[in-house]
Amino acid sequence: MSDPRTTPSIFTRGAVDLSALRPTAPAKPAAPSTSAPSTSAPSTSAASPSGPGGAPGGGGPAAGIPGVTPDTVIEVNEANFQSVLERSLTTPILLDFWADWCEPCKQLSPVLEKLAGEYAGSWLLGKVDVDANPRLAQVFRVQGIPMVTAVIGGQPVEGFTGVLPESQIRQYIDAVLKAAGVSVAAPEDPRLDEADDALMTGDLDAAEAAYKKILAESPADAAAESGLAQVELYRRISGADAETALAKAEADPDDVEAQRLAADVEVIGGQAEQAYARLVSLIKRTSGDDRDAVRKHLLSLFSVAGPDDPAVAGARRALASALF
Repeated sequence: MSDPRTTPSIFTRGAVDLSALRPTAPAKPAAPSTSAPSTSAPSTSAASPSGPGGAPGGGGPAAGIPGVTPDTVIEVNEANFQSVLERSLTTPILLDFWADWCEPCKQLSPVLEKLAGEYAGSWLLGKVDVDANPRLAQVFRVQGIPMVTAVIGGQPVEGFTGVLPESQIRQYIDAVLKAAGVSVAAPEDPRLDEADDALMTGDLDAAEAAYKKILAESPADAAAESGLAQVELYRRISGADAETALAKAEADPDDVEAQRLAADVEVIGGQAEQAYARLVSLIKRTSGDDRDAVRKHLLSLFSVAGPDDPAVAGARRALASALF
């Protein structure tokens, strides 16, 4: 889970020591043997990052996604990682740490693969199976999956853990491309670009002012509404400890403030559906001002995700059922 005390800034460089993954000197050839040849299957490790894609359950890129080719979604393993680092000198690479047993990974991976195709080679998606590549997981300090981090110019930058709404993943990707000096399409509204930049660098006051200015002029701007909701979310969790917040909520299910903070922590940690269910359940057990406060809190979390998030649609139905 992401620590809610962390600001939205993603560009902390040098936090990962990649020297442990440098290739070692080749072993000397073994002496001729008269024993029977090995019956083990040949290694499928690629020698370059343009090998087979790593979509879960298959050997290649996700089928049917426009723009996804063997060169936009690649399988990353310990054998080819040096080549991946070299590739990152010219093209940013997002590493998606996943496992076949991880259900949230199966939600995030299709979104990342779709975006990799949409951006058409301006960045590459590297799939890392943590079970098959434990050294990579250790070096990148993977504590929970799915986890996404970027490699720019051979160096890692901070990423995120958990499943985020597509709009926030786009923000992250665009920020990575900007840090790498890669030109991206100009946004339709430069005011939104300025607001998003402030949010991603942790300047919450500037981000709030920018989003409010957009909403004053364009009240129906969903992106600005989502951005403002994110600012409010980061403010609410400022100084909170994730484990403590969740433990307090677990100890007292009827503590309204504790449940609201726990829901915020879960959203930050990529567990939005769990957060929505927590608050819907609380609405069923409360009344009056408490119930209205929880309802408004839940609506603010819906705004963070945006109206197109499928989890929001399901949670809105559950909210309506709880209220009426």
